[in-house]
Amino acid sequence: MQQLDTTDLRILAAMCQNPKASAVALASVLSLSRNTVQARLVRLESNGALLPFEQRVNPAALGFGLVSFVHIHVQQRLLRDIVGKLVLIPEIIEAHGVTGSADILARVVAASAQELFKVNGQILAIEGVERADTSLSMAELIAHRTTSLMDLRLGDRGGVSGIDNDKHADSPAAGQDDR
Repeated sequence: MQQLDTTDLRILAAMCQNPKASAVALASVLSLSRNTVQARLVRLESNGALLPFEQRVNPAALGFGLVSFVHIHVQQRLLRDIVGKLVLIPEIIEAHGVTGSADILARVVAASAQELFKVNGQILAIEGVERADTSLSMAELIAHRTTSLMDLRLGDRGGVSGIDNDKHADSPAAGQDDR
């Protein structure tokens, strides 16, 4: 992936601040031409810097409020086939090959504990899966974020492009008291 420059980071930060902003609005806020913003957005999307919109949909809003992380131990020689079967289980919304004792770390959502039990059974039924260790998420303590990384890349000059980056105000954990 191509390294992002300051203009790219400013555009992305402005989009994070106002995801519904048009290219014209972004150009105005950032004092850039609309053509520059539009061309950069096309390049950012084609280079994979912008992830699919689907990743913004909260599974809880779809009725899948139970989140778990499943460490899957597999026979390495069957990894490709196993991944091909895991992708067919809709409740597995993300999976990574990892180092350590497990081979795959999957984020699994479910509507209930019974549904999670069913999904674990589906995972364990895949040929080559030896074991699956499941941890339930009790609370999301830090929501997915990238604006802090943009600030880091720009040397944290008071937030990206001077935009107010209250990164945590909309996080699910923000404003919750310590219970």
